[in-house]
Amino acid sequence: MGRGANSVTPGRGQQPLVTFAAVRAGYRQAVVGPVSFQVMPGEILGLSGANGAGKSTLLNALTGVARVFSGKIHRSPGLSVSHHRQRPVLPPELPLTGGELLRLMNAHHQDQPERLQPLLDKPLAKFSGGQFQFLQACACIGSQSDLIILDEPTNNLDGHAIHSLSGLLAALAPHRGVLLVSHEQAFLQDHCSRVIDIPLSDWSYQTP
Repeated sequence: MGRGANSVTPGRGQQPLVTFAAVRAGYRQAVVGPVSFQVMPGEILGLSGANGAGKSTLLNALTGVARVFSGKIHRSPGLSVSHHRQRPVLPPELPLTGGELLRLMNAHHQDQPERLQPLLDKPLAKFSGGQFQFLQACACIGSQSDLIILDEPTNNLDGHAIHSLSGLLAALAPHRGVLLVSHEQAFLQDHCSRVIDIPLSDWSYQTP
């Protein structure tokens, strides 16, 4: 698919950050695959597909939460990863502010969008679901990780927050890459260098 106007162009002659080679992944059994793709430095790669196709499972296979049943995931040496989950869990007993969580994730305040500033001194316990979703997405993008995994980062966000995320993605450093899952086709097309469709398979409807 075509590259969006705000997407980042991967550099030539670079080695991939991560390679999925005919990966079949799942939990008790495979629910997706075989799937093959690479994420290059400077690239925002989108994954699209119907609900239940296994997009989140592929992301979880990369971070070790899901199991790889066949194929191989190759990571570049020393690869660091930040993972924004589809439904980030707000820790009810964690006595931190938004700014303190950013520091824990090594995300710099000065690189964050203006819309995030009112949340920096706010206790996490007082965040709404959308505010915590926004904070987590900004923290992942603003971290120093080589590869950023964003699973439905626009869920529960208003248009202003989505615009702020777009600005962060547009300013992505050329040595970093993004693996992005979203049901918002316009968001994928606007930001991704490539979009890969994950088809439903015979085992996609089998739950872990």
